[in-house]
Amino acid sequence: MPLAWSRSRWPAPAPTLQLPALSAPSPAPTGPDGRPTAMPLRVLGCSGSIAAGCRTTAFLLDDDVLIDAGTGVGDLTLDELARIDDVLLTHSHLDHVLGVPLLADSVMRRRAGRPPIRVHGLPETLDALRQHLFNGTIWPDFTRLPSARAPVLEMRPFACGDLLALGHRRVEVLPALHTVPAVGFALRGPGDTDAPWVFTGDTAPNPALWQRLRQLRVGRLVIETAFRNDEQALARLSRHLHPAALGAELQQLAGAVEVWITHVKPGELAAVMAEVAALDARHAVRALAAGQVMALG
Repeated sequence: MPLAWSRSRWPAPAPTLQLPALSAPSPAPTGPDGRPTAMPLRVLGCSGSIAAGCRTTAFLLDDDVLIDAGTGVGDLTLDELARIDDVLLTHSHLDHVLGVPLLADSVMRRRAGRPPIRVHGLPETLDALRQHLFNGTIWPDFTRLPSARAPVLEMRPFACGDLLALGHRRVEVLPALHTVPAVGFALRGPGDTDAPWVFTGDTAPNPALWQRLRQLRVGRLVIETAFRNDEQALARLSRHLHPAALGAELQQLAGAVEVWITHVKPGELAAVMAEVAALDARHAVRALAAGQVMALG
């Protein structure tokens, strides 16, 4: 696919489309002109770490774009993996990137004769992959395999504020504030002029993010809350959010927005969401779940 560049109260969960973990998402509906009118975004993983039933961060947009590549990627079939053409990375931490080297190894033979999978990230993120994963010691360099002229992976840098066009999808790169250089994403379909789906990535309290989100008039917000309130010192040190910090951040968001909480550690979901429920928030706040599918656009 060609790539073009240009510079609450806690309510009961709303009904969402559920798919079996290993089944392919349904194709997006199309209008009279054949263009997609909605895009399925499938939550492959949304946990802050691993345990039985917990997968780390990964989303599948349509059937060919990954947003982060945590352990949730491993629930895709080999045919589904082979259809991925683009991977958008928020930052270099292992729970968000470890699927990239394994994906390359799994699909190399099936993608013979096809263009490389495009891995998009900040220059610092891509440099970290080259130095610490694709270095011949931790993992082979799939940016040069099966050959330097026809590799299975290609690194493509972006900058905060860039607008990426991947076919009919438009992705704006948003600022994040983490222990390593990091970003979030605002995603729109072909007919969207407003109300994008927004993923903050891993981030501490971040005024620059909310300044931009107020301009965008967000439709859905996926935001991390990695720790309980009694772990706020650890949250500050690791540049993550806890429920009290989340509440302060959400007060900066105009209107009433559909908010989904992600990146909670295994075994901590009930405690974190109980503290989120105690927030005096005007937004509908729910916990994200692996297997959930959102129709975007």
